[in-house]
Amino acid sequence: MVGVEQWAEIRRMYFVRRLSIKEIVRRTGLARNTVRRALRSGGPPRYRRPPRPSKLDPFRDEIHRLLREDPRLPGTRARELISEQGYAGSKTILDDYLREVRPLFLPTRTFQRTIYRPGELVQFDLWEPSREIPVGARQTRRGYVVVSCLPHSRAGAGTLVFSKEAPDLLYGIGGCFQKLGALPETLVWDREGALHAGGGRPTQPFAAFCGELRVGWRFLEAADPQAKGVVERLQGYLETSFEPGRAFVGELDFQEQLDRWFCERANLRFHRTLRCRPADRLAEELQVMRPLPERMPDPDRRLVTRITPDPYVRVDCTDYSLDPRLVGRRVEVRISQREVVAACLDTGELACRHRRSFARHHTITALEHARALRELRGAPAEPEVELRPLERYDQLIPA
Repeated sequence: MVGVEQWAEIRRMYFVRRLSIKEIVRRTGLARNTVRRALRSGGPPRYRRPPRPSKLDPFRDEIHRLLREDPRLPGTRARELISEQGYAGSKTILDDYLREVRPLFLPTRTFQRTIYRPGELVQFDLWEPSREIPVGARQTRRGYVVVSCLPHSRAGAGTLVFSKEAPDLLYGIGGCFQKLGALPETLVWDREGALHAGGGRPTQPFAAFCGELRVGWRFLEAADPQAKGVVERLQGYLETSFEPGRAFVGELDFQEQLDRWFCERANLRFHRTLRCRPADRLAEELQVMRPLPERMPDPDRRLVTRITPDPYVRVDCTDYSLDPRLVGRRVEVRISQREVVAACLDTGELACRHRRSFARHHTITALEHARALRELRGAPAEPEVELRPLERYDQLIPA
């Protein structure tokens, strides 16, 4: 058989150099008919092996019938059904054939390219880091990052939270807006349980949050991540670029490193689709977006309780001390992501102010509350310890 290179050489000698067939035969040593076939052929020679019959051939019609009834029929079940009719071939042959013909029976789905106007949308998603976050007291805790991305500029931001409840998610949304610096027209979310009430309707906390900010919302269909593919790709970039090789001291350190990564890496990288940096487009997008309000909506949790003789309030499995001099009074406890504050309902008197701890199953007692409780119980006063000025030690220690 004549190879491709020899076939091309025969045609070059005949059509370009104008050699006769007899001369080509003499130079190449090929038969005259072989040379003539090479000159008559419209394409290069190809080796074709004659098709061999397959053990699957008698069962193709049955496979098509099964796929028409259930296009997602598993290959294992399909093999069981045709084996009852005598199929004795291997699993690989059937799987390869199903992979080829199954798309012909599935519902047709197409996608169109979307163009985003500046400030039109912001896409949100919830990303769970692969490792738990240190929260103090030698504890770690599962965290979630509310990830946002502006589709026009591809600029993103993220906020760490520790639950999927509405107050935490709303805090994360507000934190992302503050980092982006402006408000878009519409928030795009998948059907997160704390935000979606069913049927495309928002929950009351989410509706109130959007109403205060004067922004719209849009919930995507279930199992449709392609509809918010911009933030999905940013989330994938987080998993491969931010998390690997990092260590965190606590939740504040995690948030600081995350903010720095967005500012110095994610929003300053050269984006291959945009052919520019997201930060460059963000500067243009901010000009058409609405400014942030002077005061963001308040997503803090609130509860009303009465101070018991054991003056503590439990928040997220952690006990915080209350002023024991206010025992019997009703207080409103406000729980934010940074602190726990309680105030009396009748007078507004402060009952406690603690830094929020995400560690669980431990007790936080303010020093002034411990001293007040000691006095109320009639315990002896604490011994006074002299506080010597540092100059005395300087005199005792030679220079």
